[in-house]
Amino acid sequence: QVVAGNPAGLCRRAGDRSNRNEVSVVSQADDRGTDGESTSTSSISEFDRVGGETAVRELVDRFYDLMDLDPGVSELRALHATALDGSRDKLFWFLCGWLGGPQHYTERFGHPMLRARHMAFRIGIKERDQWLACMRQAMSDQGLDPQLAQRLDDAFFKTADWMRNRGV
Repeated sequence: QVVAGNPAGLCRRAGDRSNRNEVSVVSQADDRGTDGESTSTSSISEFDRVGGETAVRELVDRFYDLMDLDPGVSELRALHATALDGSRDKLFWFLCGWLGGPQHYTERFGHPMLRARHMAFRIGIKERDQWLACMRQAMSDQGLDPQLAQRLDDAFFKTADWMRNRGV
């Protein structure tokens, strides 16, 4: 089984039940034409499809800019430190690896253990939806291919929903 929110399927779970549902998988794009023949290589990672480190950094920066500027996501913003530099770096490092690129986060901190690391924060449906709204807007603002953005959004939803630790 592939581990928590890892669209590239790089991490594998070895029977650790504490990570159950922590990972969702974004399948590689189905690059088959109508005749069933491959129209492109399936070895292209979501990291490369997004545009590499520069594009991931821009996506993360746009995400946090939106979170910082939009009063409609105040509950989400309140969960973060006043200065967002540390959060920006950690999400950038995490997303690089999660998308199939360099494993910056795991090299620094080990396994992401997303749910465990988020348990200290009260995360409900509202906070989940605010996080997703910021990420959807950031992906749109960055001009991600709509099919890629939808695959990522599906995986983000599964992971964000698993971060919830309160019902509302």
